[in-house]
Amino acid sequence: MRVLVTGGAGFIGANLCRSLVAATGIDSVVVLDDVSTGSVANLEEIVGDGAGAVELHVGSILDTDALDAAIVGCDAVVHLAAIPSVQRSVEAPIRSHLANATGTIEVLEAARRHGGLHVITASSSSVYGANPTMPKHEQLPTRPLSPYAASKLAAEAYTLAYGHSYSMPTLAFRFFNVYGPLQRPGHAYAAAIPAFVHATLTDQPITVHGTGEQSRDFTSVDTVAAVILDSLRRRVHDSEPINLAFGTRSSLNVVIGQIAELTGKRPEVRRVASRVGDVMHSQADGGRLAELFPDIRPVDLATGLKSTIAWMADDVIGA
Repeated sequence: MRVLVTGGAGFIGANLCRSLVAATGIDSVVVLDDVSTGSVANLEEIVGDGAGAVELHVGSILDTDALDAAIVGCDAVVHLAAIPSVQRSVEAPIRSHLANATGTIEVLEAARRHGGLHVITASSSSVYGANPTMPKHEQLPTRPLSPYAASKLAAEAYTLAYGHSYSMPTLAFRFFNVYGPLQRPGHAYAAAIPAFVHATLTDQPITVHGTGEQSRDFTSVDTVAAVILDSLRRRVHDSEPINLAFGTRSSLNVVIGQIAELTGKRPEVRRVASRVGDVMHSQADGGRLAELFPDIRPVDLATGLKSTIAWMADDVIGA
């Protein structure tokens, strides 16, 4: 099987590519990434021309020629390319829309042109937005609170519509706060866990927006990669979006406490105002995921934090 990973130089994409090149049944892996938010450095150990290497194409999913060059000969597409971050989308909504919504339909059209390929698309738990029901099940009405959430809802809707309209095998996963190695700190849009780990290891204060009691269904990137690999091998597709999380929920304060325990440090916590577009609580109903992927066992938070801390200490701080 030959697989195209859009956004493969990003945090989730690069972790997935490492899993794919080591997996049986995956013959070759192609990456298309414009490296606007990802980095070629994330792939440096696995890029090359030989067996077990990733074929890298630097280009945009909005460029039809670049897409066609990357997708030729592929059997499946894992579409991860996006402009991430709620805050980025609030500041530049059109840029987020073009990458996340228009970019998705470009990927789907390329997959249709090249034979109706299996397409797996990354959506987001942010599509639930202001809906207060907990846990979040896939039949809930969506109420996006940010341009990012709206663009991800469009991406999943297009993916499922192509499945219905063109009989393409498509699958739309709603990711819930994925974390792990290769998720970089040190910029204004850094996700909570890498920012917290980096601050703790470098003896800097942790900045928390709000009380810290806001909670998330944190999901290890290793779990996400395992689910996607299984999806590709079994050609899993579905007419409805699927939560990719397992119904666990931890507050930011609990995460900070676990990081402190694992590192033996006691970081200072500075609390600032909440951010526009953020939701207070998020937790998945993982019932449909368990039905489709009964053999997958999630990486627990403590184990995932240990690997994240180890990577941060060696590859970011120790570099």
